[in-house]
Amino acid sequence: MRYTLLLQYPEMSADDLGPEALAEGMRAFDEYAKALDEAGVLRSAEVLHPSAASTTVRVRDGQLLIQDGPFADTKEQLGGSFVIEVDDLDSAIGWAGKAPSVAWGAVEVRPVATRFVDGAWQGAAPVQ
Repeated sequence: MRYTLLLQYPEMSADDLGPEALAEGMRAFDEYAKALDEAGVLRSAEVLHPSAASTTVRVRDGQLLIQDGPFADTKEQLGGSFVIEVDDLDSAIGWAGKAPSVAWGAVEVRPVATRFVDGAWQGAAPVQ
């Protein structure tokens, strides 16, 4: 079963973190990604630019609305994701608990309902 681990944590700039903390965080995430890969469960991993670089798009009353920055004004933002393929939710939770950012943020574990591969949708309909 595929799960997406959504990493949410308070955003800090490289200056806010300092060079030592930034290097330690990069090292920790590199080790985490390599552990997932070596276990054969990693399908993809992405680190996102800060939320200030995002653009939110909505349609309201038939008009396209474009907003610079994130739609939600929260302390924690989505910082990245890992897509893993494991046997069950317990295994996914186990890997989520090893994510470096779980110590200062949250890791949402969400099962993948469908995915688009090679020009077609695969999997069951989304679970409600």
